[in-house]
Amino acid sequence: MTGIADCLVIGGGPAGLTAAIYLARFHLAVRVFDAGLSRALSIPLTRNHAGYPGGIAGSDLVGRMRQQAALYGASLLQGTIETLEKHAEGHFIALAHGAAWEARTVLLATGVVNRRPRGLDDQTHARALATGQLRYCPICDGYEVTDKQVAVLGTGERGLREALFLRSFTASLSLIAPDDVHDLTSSQRAELEEAGVEILGACSTMDFTGPKAVLTFADGSRAFDAVYPALGSDIRSELARGVGARTSEEGCLTVDAHQRTNVPGLYAAGDVVLGLDQISHAMGEGGVAATTIRNDLARLSPLRRAAARGPGN
Repeated sequence: MTGIADCLVIGGGPAGLTAAIYLARFHLAVRVFDAGLSRALSIPLTRNHAGYPGGIAGSDLVGRMRQQAALYGASLLQGTIETLEKHAEGHFIALAHGAAWEARTVLLATGVVNRRPRGLDDQTHARALATGQLRYCPICDGYEVTDKQVAVLGTGERGLREALFLRSFTASLSLIAPDDVHDLTSSQRAELEEAGVEILGACSTMDFTGPKAVLTFADGSRAFDAVYPALGSDIRSELARGVGARTSEEGCLTVDAHQRTNVPGLYAAGDVVLGLDQISHAMGEGGVAATTIRNDLARLSPLRRAAARGPGN
């Protein structure tokens, strides 16, 4: 068992690292456990993030945030928290790689995992992301596909909404079935047709090796500048659920206006909470959560800085 921390932050993406910076600058003992799975790391260039007119790579942004958190005293640890328990005394115990870590509070910033198109290995997937042929967030980068040939891989309400959102960026838009047939109602089909979205059947293969993504259909191949999977995501909320935290039907953690879950001492921020799934939004929630944690801890026991020791003391 290690010494008790004021807060254990689980997740090393923009939400968790923003919280860690705040907490460290509040002179609190904070540990960050980072499994290296933040979606921000796979962003080739984010141009929505204010302050970087030419854009910044997600890995560079996360790297700068890690440096900043460490500068102010946050302890950054690589690894995955396997289990989380709450003891009767109110403290949390987290287990990782055979070691136990104790904390007065826990912030979950574990994010979500995008569901990938079937059949893409890690190397192909990474290359397609790097070239912009495969994109997951039209809010982030719809601007970059303005007037280009774009395909949405999805069906039902999720595919419909993604296609209609992207329609404001380009007139050349197709909706592709992820399986053999589309699960679209007649009204959904009518809405897509009225918007000028082409409805295509399932593709058998995707080739991202050339200048464009080439998708093969039963009646031939088509080339697209970008493919947007609209297949949903899996929320990493299992640790919080294990200690009784409430979630939405989709699995997102439910929090109050100050990022508190229903479990005292447990907070959540970023994509694991129902929200916009944006870096700026996650960072804002991280700042709110950290400030709430600081104030909640102060109510339990006043936070008082010891007098500075001068020369000769």
